[in-house]
Amino acid sequence: MTIALTGNDLTIEEFARAVRGDEPAALDEGARGRMRASRRVIEHLVESDKTAYGVNTGFGELARVRIPAADIRQLQRNLVRSHAAGVGQPLSAEETRAMLLLRANALAKGLSGARPVVVETLCAMLEGGVLPVIPAQGSVGASGDLAPLAHLALVAIGEGEAVYRGERVSGAEAMRRAGISPLELEAKEGLALLNGTQGMLALVTLGLLDAEILADTADVALALSLDALRGTPAAFDDRIAMARPHPGALRVARNVARMVRGSQIRESHRDAAHDLRVQDAYSLRCAPQVHGAVRDALSEIRRVVEIEMNSATDNPLVFAEQGEVVSGGNFHGQPVAMAADQMAVALATMAGISERRIDRMTNPHTSLLPAFLTEHPGLHSGFMMVQVTAAALASENKALAVPHSVDSIPTSGDQEDYVSMGMGGARRLGRMIENTRNVLAIELLVACQGIDLLAPLAPGIEAEKARQLVRSAAEHYGPDRPHAPDIAAVAAMVRQGEIAKLVR
Repeated sequence: MTIALTGNDLTIEEFARAVRGDEPAALDEGARGRMRASRRVIEHLVESDKTAYGVNTGFGELARVRIPAADIRQLQRNLVRSHAAGVGQPLSAEETRAMLLLRANALAKGLSGARPVVVETLCAMLEGGVLPVIPAQGSVGASGDLAPLAHLALVAIGEGEAVYRGERVSGAEAMRRAGISPLELEAKEGLALLNGTQGMLALVTLGLLDAEILADTADVALALSLDALRGTPAAFDDRIAMARPHPGALRVARNVARMVRGSQIRESHRDAAHDLRVQDAYSLRCAPQVHGAVRDALSEIRRVVEIEMNSATDNPLVFAEQGEVVSGGNFHGQPVAMAADQMAVALATMAGISERRIDRMTNPHTSLLPAFLTEHPGLHSGFMMVQVTAAALASENKALAVPHSVDSIPTSGDQEDYVSMGMGGARRLGRMIENTRNVLAIELLVACQGIDLLAPLAPGIEAEKARQLVRSAAEHYGPDRPHAPDIAAVAAMVRQGEIAKLVR
């Protein structure tokens, strides 16, 4: 199926199918009509010789400089070339595809004054596999992600560099091989391509998809850990969650209660006189509140992303019904920057509480299991070092979670005097997601080892399905062997969402 881009109703699920799958996207016919209507307003301005920012003026601090009609096309090309000032490692293929899709959808909204051929070209690049080389650094997230989007636009006009079928070539060559005609920019179209939040939005949206998988995975790991530590499911009682009805906490409580239902391990110590876990440590007992807060944060981020991906984020905007071109600040990245910071805090929280459970299971003073989960402690070190690895990753996440959106350095001759730093905030999310994924993989391995050591008692019925899934990737740990391959195998399973499916 082809995803119809209207600028108004692109969903995160469609985004995933287009960016992570191979579903093509194309300009909706209704959107084509709106684009043509806004384009006529721009053409009328050019013909009337009225002054309009970005149409026949310079940019930023140079907005007071009037550009003659004969130089308007050159103005747009110069804008793209001069703003392509990014540095650092290029964005990944997935991130670049996301930017192409999101920018095409934003322009399809019909408020930017660009011709339909601009969106058609971006969609053709997406479908044809022409991926601009976009350096990741250079955006302060104020007038949008100017530098990243300029590198994208360079290839659209047949310049810059691109990756085509795995080979890095000139933009002109990539477009030629794909059979796509480069754009000849008309008035305002260079600005329409550059002004927007699609760099940071691409990274935050991709991060959200991964973080939602991690949130589900964390609940499965928690349920396994609860059984491995012979904990009580009392804290996951619906009545507790309903007494403080945050939706995330209720969902976590229900997930875990379902996973551990039927646990023989729990039944073995249910008698109050012999109950080993009347009241558990916070990393178990307060997990609905902690995991739930993460879920609620991700729900809010999803709300922001869904609005942003269907918004016009350039400047000025063209309102065809009134025939007006109005300057504003929709390009400012603050909403997305703050969402990126919120996601960073959520990821650090997820990894942090998971590491605490890992410690409780490997620590002989708290686990009531053999030291470091090995049958022969001393001769074998067992899971001693995996807790160290988890601690290192959790600590790194805490440092990375420092907010970016509260920072600002004025740019463009102080015209852009308060910026969002949203792209920097979004760029660190991929590293944090990888760290959190590995911490959760470690918790899954550790919890399964703990449950193995409690045999023949079995965990909850659904928790046992999770244990078997983990064991399909990493067998029981007997004599010491390298842990790294097991962690990598389970982390790959987490990445694909196989563990998360158990609570979805």
